[in-house]
Amino acid sequence: MVAATAHATSFADLHVHSSASFDSLSRPADLVRAALQRGLTHLAITDHERLDGALRARDLAPPELRVIVGEEVRTAGGDIIGLYLERAVPAGLSLADAGAAIREQGGLVGLPHPFDRFRSSGGSRTGAAEEALRELAGSVDFVEAHNGRALGGGNVRAAGFAVQHSLPGVAASDAHTVQEVGLAYTILPGDPGSAAEMREALAGARLVLGRASLYVRGWTPFAKLVQRRRGNGRMPLAMSDRARERSSS
Repeated sequence: MVAATAHATSFADLHVHSSASFDSLSRPADLVRAALQRGLTHLAITDHERLDGALRARDLAPPELRVIVGEEVRTAGGDIIGLYLERAVPAGLSLADAGAAIREQGGLVGLPHPFDRFRSSGGSRTGAAEEALRELAGSVDFVEAHNGRALGGGNVRAAGFAVQHSLPGVAASDAHTVQEVGLAYTILPGDPGSAAEMREALAGARLVLGRASLYVRGWTPFAKLVQRRRGNGRMPLAMSDRARERSSS
């Protein structure tokens, strides 16, 4: 990867997990180091239902790397990504309510691996879940048209969904290991430093496609086991009190 010229072109990986996630052992410091070594200018840490790993990475990053505080939220209708967040969005909300919770913070809403049948993806199911995904399209800022971990035809369907709904498509690594950071990334015009600037830049996105090897992906079950033993298992989908209150309000 070639380093960006200041304020001319940016290189962004908008979906990366740190050791705050239940399925990754990548320390924030190591993610920052890898992003810098590979020429990234923007790195979104999008841990599951937590922001602490992203905040740690942001504190560690030098000025030449913009760390975006994000979250991958498990909703009743599949996963959703929020970028530029100030507080975590609870698990268990509907897709629409989770999107609204991200918008309330001035964040960007993204659809990660929306048609990956091996993961919690709204479009990988039929009926109400897929319909909710289509209804959400009007308030989405970007779609992962290429996810570095997606299998089967999920990326092709995601790219088609983005075109059908006139949404910007991005490429992201969905890194769960340090080795994956920047395997897939998005080239953006300018140097977006805020949610509004990123939204504008996404309209001119160019995608660089890459895919994690099955060997690297094989570390994820091990990471989950280690995290479970540390007491950092995945949050149940059953609604937390906060999520239930939000849905009923």
